[in-house]
Amino acid sequence: MSLQPVDDFVPPYPERHLTRPTLVQAIRLFRRSMLDVWMKGHFSEDLFQTKILKRRVFVCNSPDTVRQAFVEQAEIMERKTPQMRYALEPLLGDGLFISEGEMWRRRRRAVAPVTHASRMHELAPVMTEVAAEWAARWQALPEGTDIDALEEMAQMTAEVICRTLFGRALGSAAAETVVHAFSTYQARIGQTALGAMLNLPDWLPRLQSFSTRREARRIHAVLDKLIATVLEAPPDAGEASLVRAMTALQSMEPWALRNEAATLFMAGHETTANTLAWAWYLLSQSPAAAARLAAEAQTVLAGRTATLADVDALPYARAVIEETLRLYPPVPMLGREALRDTTLRDRFVPQGSLVLVVPWLLHRNPKLWDMPDHFRPERFLESAPPRYGYVPFSIGPRVCTGQQFGMVETVICLATLAQGTALRLRPGHVVRPVSRLTLRPGDGLPMTVHPA
Repeated sequence: MSLQPVDDFVPPYPERHLTRPTLVQAIRLFRRSMLDVWMKGHFSEDLFQTKILKRRVFVCNSPDTVRQAFVEQAEIMERKTPQMRYALEPLLGDGLFISEGEMWRRRRRAVAPVTHASRMHELAPVMTEVAAEWAARWQALPEGTDIDALEEMAQMTAEVICRTLFGRALGSAAAETVVHAFSTYQARIGQTALGAMLNLPDWLPRLQSFSTRREARRIHAVLDKLIATVLEAPPDAGEASLVRAMTALQSMEPWALRNEAATLFMAGHETTANTLAWAWYLLSQSPAAAARLAAEAQTVLAGRTATLADVDALPYARAVIEETLRLYPPVPMLGREALRDTTLRDRFVPQGSLVLVVPWLLHRNPKLWDMPDHFRPERFLESAPPRYGYVPFSIGPRVCTGQQFGMVETVICLATLAQGTALRLRPGHVVRPVSRLTLRPGDGLPMTVHPA
């Protein structure tokens, strides 16, 4: 029997164009947010192509085309798009997210095991610890206190990833500095990369703004200091940390550790913070869903903080997270550059073309999802999502190594906080999704704190 939605809430999304924007309009829209450029018809097309200046762009928007491009032809589609490489290289260097070839394979062997599902029993206690701190602080606030939920979730997830990366003592001191520097970095980064769309060679220098590189240097300085402190401590005296775990698996230079730490921070903090912030917004507009989540958390946890052992007993909390990831995927566009000529559905794809899987489109494709624009966590209790039709953590060999880490963290934090606290959107505030590197609810999410 199909479950009915508990609320009839359609959360906000940008205008869907009925006619194709001009090139100038498309560039302006894309610079504002990569969500703003899509036409209404794109959401239901399985595979479509366009040309932007000198680059052909192919968009895979069905399970079979996603599988063909990112799984069956993963080797051909290994390289990230020039836009993504230029946007992230100042911050991540040759980190796992943008490296390729043998470098990527070597780094993957060093990074993937440290956040593997088999290590959750070692990593989850930090999540529980931080969630308990936030729950106590929120419950001590007077009813109606104003908070910025996006900032709160950014600080909370930064505490989790920093304590996990560097150990509890070192991590807490660095979290706030890195959070603010990364927010500034993302606000100032460029995504259009016109040089790449003109098919200019990679060796030709690209301009990066002074402020972008300044914020990257701020983050690097903090990370370098933390890594040096971890490495200087005797192995038997230092606190357990992901940095130490990576060095145990593979010998890495300090700069390489710094690049991978920056990658793990971006993946483990920014995307998780945005997911939790969006979840709070969606729940604030869906009273029945919020009540169901609070009731489940109160029944299972009975006032204590969630642990790894509780995650399987919190199916609705997980469904809320999964539905949030469907509606607002943290990385709403996954792009690759074809390394040689190939085909997709018998369509010729020349070398150098950009091949995109766009979760923003795929997760709202009406051929795959009933009521695709509605917030409806129950859909994830009914049945498993369509394979290759739900890709919040990417897909194929480059799937996010920390997906289990992120899912466990979000369920533990959301359930722990929701059993005692409800957040309401500040009256008059309009939420608008914006994506440059990741998908955020604007620059902030003003909400008020209330008892659950």
